[in-house]
Amino acid sequence: MSTFSDIIYEAKDGVATITINRPEKYNAFRGKTCDELIEALNLAGWDKSVGVIVLTGTGTKAFCTGGDQSAHDGGYDGRGIIGLPVEELQSTIRDMPKPVIARVNGYAIGGGNVLVTCCDLAIASDTAIFGQVGPKVGSVDPGFGTALLSRVVGEKRAREIWFLCRKYSAQEALNMGLINTVVPADQLDAEVDKWCQEILALSPTAISIAKRSFNADTDSIKGIGGLGMQALSLYYSTEEAKEGVQAFLEKRKPDFRSKQ
Repeated sequence: MSTFSDIIYEAKDGVATITINRPEKYNAFRGKTCDELIEALNLAGWDKSVGVIVLTGTGTKAFCTGGDQSAHDGGYDGRGIIGLPVEELQSTIRDMPKPVIARVNGYAIGGGNVLVTCCDLAIASDTAIFGQVGPKVGSVDPGFGTALLSRVVGEKRAREIWFLCRKYSAQEALNMGLINTVVPADQLDAEVDKWCQEILALSPTAISIAKRSFNADTDSIKGIGGLGMQALSLYYSTEEAKEGVQAFLEKRKPDFRSKQ
């Protein structure tokens, strides 16, 4: 069994739970976090004793808040086109032959919101908050985070989410179709377990075929994302993008237009 530092992996009674364990960073991911998530997803996805995967974050404040800006200086600290293998992580969630449930226990912001979008199902606490922040910090997710989001919530709403960078309550996320259900925080684990048990009672092969059938309609987005990430890597080297990161770290309002 692999030893992880940024995540916690547990497989029990047919359910694999993968927990991002960086509460001091609001469960933001760095390069190592992404690599460990990919490894854990593959570990669970091809384990025949596992029928469903739950993705969540440590604590009650955050599910995941996307890329760790403290590890971002013209590119992140890991591998991949932008220093984060996020496109591989997103594709791995989709490629697993079993359902991946997002257990949203707090902030699902930026790349965390994209993870929710990529998961097959999403169950949220009534304290969860959703939204994108990329244009606030000189970034964007030019693949599943945009194109798949428009399939999930509709194009007008998806553009609103990216162009305005607002935050949305769990109930608002439910109303727009981003998540499946909302429960009180103290009932989140029970609700997730209920959904897991219902899935485990069904044919794993039938579910795998169904998942791949759903994915077939949107798999072209993977190519869009690869092209977009290449453009994003060039954008990160500009003064405009660097201004977003610097302003975030200095806790001030960015001045993007002077850096164009």
